[in-house]
Amino acid sequence: MIPALPFPLKPYGPDGAWAYEDGVLTGRAGARQDRFVPPGGDSLDPASDAPRLLGTAPAGDFQLSARVRVGFAAAFDAGVLYLHTGEREWAKLCLELSPDRPTVCTVVTRGHSDDVNSSVVDGDAHWLRLSRTGSAFAFHASADGERWTFVRVFALGTPEEAAHASVGFLAQSPTGEGCEVAFDRIAFRPRGIADMRDGG
Repeated sequence: MIPALPFPLKPYGPDGAWAYEDGVLTGRAGARQDRFVPPGGDSLDPASDAPRLLGTAPAGDFQLSARVRVGFAAAFDAGVLYLHTGEREWAKLCLELSPDRPTVCTVVTRGHSDDVNSSVVDGDAHWLRLSRTGSAFAFHASADGERWTFVRVFALGTPEEAAHASVGFLAQSPTGEGCEVAFDRIAFRPRGIADMRDGG
């Protein structure tokens, strides 16, 4: 579907009206759609879901990056690079209105979700990068796609699950009436990062 990606993508969750044209992937979250398990909750609400477009990454280390643009309209609207290793284990690297300023945020779910704000950014677009080196994952962000800032490094799932992770894109609008997202400059590199805490 996307020439830059060496694997096919498949939609999951609610209809995201995903489309790819002229190098730009677009999608839309509907009203109050999110994928998040509150830390104090007992289980994942089946209604707690958001449009995702995912594929299984090739074996080995990789970097997936894109410039994300979000049509912010309500608190926590976001465009997301998404990682999935199991039914109750996934992670999100978000450009999110959190709650009134665009912010790079991360969520890692291991049965329940955490929620961490990283940095406030200017405007409605920013670069995001998800990478795997060995069985570890890292999130980075960038204002220009050249100089990257470390956001988070973590493990998710067993080493075998990490080796078969699905990756891709998500749109969310937890409190609003819907949110348009766009991803361009999508790139996939079949190599990891020598120092996952570095911005290289």
